[in-house]
Amino acid sequence: LIYFDNSATTAVYPAALETYDKVTKDIWGNPSSLHKMGDRSHQLLEASRKQIANLLNVKPYEIFFTSSGSESDNWAIKGTALAKKEFGNHIITSSVEHAAVSNSVRALENLGFRITVLPVDKSGQVNPEDLKEALDKETILVSIMGVNNEIGTIQPIKAISKVLEDYPNVTFHVDNVQALGKDVWDEVFTDRVDLMSLSAHKFHAPRGVGILYKKEGKMIKPLIDGGGQEKALRSSTENLPAIAATAKAMRLYLADEKKNAEQELAVKNKIVSYLNGKPGIHIFSPINDNFVPSILCFSLEGIRGETLVHTLESEDIYVSTTSACSSRSGVESGTLNSMKVDDDLATGAIRLSFDPSNTIEEAEQFISVFDKIYKHFAEINHLK
Repeated sequence: LIYFDNSATTAVYPAALETYDKVTKDIWGNPSSLHKMGDRSHQLLEASRKQIANLLNVKPYEIFFTSSGSESDNWAIKGTALAKKEFGNHIITSSVEHAAVSNSVRALENLGFRITVLPVDKSGQVNPEDLKEALDKETILVSIMGVNNEIGTIQPIKAISKVLEDYPNVTFHVDNVQALGKDVWDEVFTDRVDLMSLSAHKFHAPRGVGILYKKEGKMIKPLIDGGGQEKALRSSTENLPAIAATAKAMRLYLADEKKNAEQELAVKNKIVSYLNGKPGIHIFSPINDNFVPSILCFSLEGIRGETLVHTLESEDIYVSTTSACSSRSGVESGTLNSMKVDDDLATGAIRLSFDPSNTIEEAEQFISVFDKIYKHFAEINHLK
């Protein structure tokens, strides 16, 4: 089995699973309960929060737990809009955001908020000058992702942060679900970032945990009312086993970040070297400083991405058609469309996403299998 779909989800680390099981069996009290069992759970919850905060170099009280990266994105955008609507109604985002962001923004547009969607260049990057032109006195929120989930573009968060220094009252949200552990953190998380989303299952923790970083003092309204958990901003009994496992997984995932990124780059480089120059192959995630090493997106003319996915699957190789979150729904790549990629090529795109556990041998095996597919379709479609 070769698993090249790590941007969709990752296998849970054995150590994180061990933590999950131990907490489930031994520390199952409600963290909100006042008795000894509740206190023990509360202490573990806060220890997990502190460990995550230390790993991200933020304060523990700036870390909030949710159920997913999508919930964190929804909360950041809708919660900010509701909290700041008396100060303005203008929100700026980009055309290449994850659906959790773009659909949240669209929902706010239906409620009367004014939305500006920034275009991207042929690499899928936003131009900070476009942001500068779009900002006005009614702007309350800017939401730009750190790393694109479909093709791996690194957005110029540093340059965007610099633009926003002149607009201190504008809340800046960054979706960093695909950025953690990719050796690009300094590029996508600056002091100017007010809100930031993460998803635990993208770094070998169990599903069911999202993280929202909220800078101290930033305004946000709760979307879930109830028992007042998470400082009365996100009610629901905390998923303590998964949260403790998330802290363990994050520590392991970030322990050797640079070496891990080098391994991912070596695997990507091996496959890109094979693909380069082949007639009918279109690479949307080249190897350069604008892209993370963990994502490779490309198309083969004349074949749908879904067909490629299932053909590779028959050889026990697992990849995605762009974003796994929307591939079953048949939604085409919003990122590639925004980059003005031809519709047929966008429909034919597949995404390979790597992890430090992937090897050069796996890359070679992928090349061997894909080469047979390529030669078959190249002959049918007369690619030269």
